[in-house]
Amino acid sequence: MNSASEFPWSKIKESADRIFAQSTGKYLSDIEMKVLQGSWEGKSYDEIAKTYGYSAEYLNKDVGNKLWNKLSKALGERITKKNFKEALRRAYEAESLPPASTNLPLQTFTENIANLQFPEGSVALDSPFYIERSSIDALCSETVVKPGSLIRIKAPEMMGKTSLMTRILARASAENYHAVYLDLSAADRAILTNLDKFLRWLCLMVSRQLKLENKLNEYWDTDILGSNDNCTVYFEEYLLAATANPLVLGLDEVDRIFPYTEVVEDFLGMLRSWHEKAKISDIWQKLRLVMAHSTEVYIPLDMNQSPFNAGVPVELLEFDSQQIQYLAGVHGLDWSDGQLRELISAIGGHPYLVRLAMYEVSCGNISLTQLLENAASESGIYSSHLRKHLEILQHNPALALALKKVVNSAEPVELDSMQIYKLHSMGIVRRQNNYVIPRCNLYREYFCRVLG
Repeated sequence: MNSASEFPWSKIKESADRIFAQSTGKYLSDIEMKVLQGSWEGKSYDEIAKTYGYSAEYLNKDVGNKLWNKLSKALGERITKKNFKEALRRAYEAESLPPASTNLPLQTFTENIANLQFPEGSVALDSPFYIERSSIDALCSETVVKPGSLIRIKAPEMMGKTSLMTRILARASAENYHAVYLDLSAADRAILTNLDKFLRWLCLMVSRQLKLENKLNEYWDTDILGSNDNCTVYFEEYLLAATANPLVLGLDEVDRIFPYTEVVEDFLGMLRSWHEKAKISDIWQKLRLVMAHSTEVYIPLDMNQSPFNAGVPVELLEFDSQQIQYLAGVHGLDWSDGQLRELISAIGGHPYLVRLAMYEVSCGNISLTQLLENAASESGIYSSHLRKHLEILQHNPALALALKKVVNSAEPVELDSMQIYKLHSMGIVRRQNNYVIPRCNLYREYFCRVLG
């Protein structure tokens, strides 16, 4: 058996890079590779620090500590500066074995770590990183199987609306219901400005997901019936009649149509009428609606025509400390109560902000201390997220001025309804009746700086 010292650094560097790429999707950073090479050559942290101009304490307690933790996760055993040579040698030799002789525990562990995906978009159904809001998830599961039900999911951007809707539709599919998901933000603007085009688009998209033939020309009577009536007939006489099983229609990003007065009033009124029809019509009891939106509709609607005061309302709140602690554990982060409090103090319990922090720290890209120190800076992990919001504000000076008042005030600030709706839908403020405050210190600090 060869000793670790007989393996050249070039082989071990190649092996280490491959191990980390497989387990985290990223290669070692330059400083991590320097610490690894220096340690391989038997140097102390003091010697490595003098060579590269860093402090020994930083290389030991920050870079080195994270490096050995990452190696431990990747290799499935406890790794330290003292034993890492033999561990890397064994990993190198295991990689050289035929596939049938591959170390199964290491392979299984690597596959688990590979599930650590960058937090963007909906959380997959089988993902361990989905945090179930037990009472809400249970309520939605119970509601979607009820005839003619309507579920309204409301929350600011990136709070988990689509992830919840995905699970509601999966629950429906498990009952052999037909589950259709439509993202209204995918509709072209030209369609959203014309009610007839929009409703025909809706019918066609539902038909396709149900794998039904397009029969719009057979049912659409433009000489006598209006667009809403044509759409209703198409659903009642064709889509709902085509199967004995219920249809669950998930409409995501409903906010997308709010600015289009040519469409929004009639469309929302039609959805409300469908919900009401279910109270007296067997065919309409087969339809269950799930809607997701960030704010209330911008324009006033007749209370009897609005779907926003009917059905079961579901409002997604931020994660609480217990949920955040659980999520840290799933990421393999053994954070103390103090570290969790520091994170929550900076970014609150916003799901996306929390997930991104844990992803970056778990991957070893940054320490929690560094993350918090640079969170609101242009070099921090939230820079792209923050610039996205800034770009929206730069195109709306009045809204930017309103937010400037909010972040520069120690007390809640009163704004008009439209400003509250828009800032809340962006997820950067909390509402307190007609007053708002910054959602978290991250937004207060960043927008204080960039808005002057």
